Amino acid sequence: MKDIVEQFPEPRPAYTTISTLLKRMCDKDYISFERLGRDKQYYPILKKNDYFSKQVNGMIRHFFNDSKSQFASFFTKNADLSVEELEELQELLRHKINQKNSK
Repeated sequence: MKDIVEQFPEPRPAYTTISTLLKRMCDKDYISFERLGRDKQYYPILKKNDYFSKQVNGMIRHFFNDSKSQFASFFTKNADLSVEELEELQELLRHKINQKNSK
């Protein structure tokens, strides 16, 4: 706990705040820990991509009426993407469509 708190700039959060956050992350199966005497060593158990996917899907569900196409439309209209980025998205979509059609 001390190592984690020391990573924060002043004014550092209280130990109880960090402890609560770590407990919640453990309860959600984002992280786990090993006991090392009186201390705990925390480590991730949820892959970054899985976490990101869960968060994006939650955002789509809550803000875009569970419509992935509404989200994609909003994203492409409001993200100020370059021509290169739009072409990259277009290629990704073509590839995904081909995958779906070949099933």
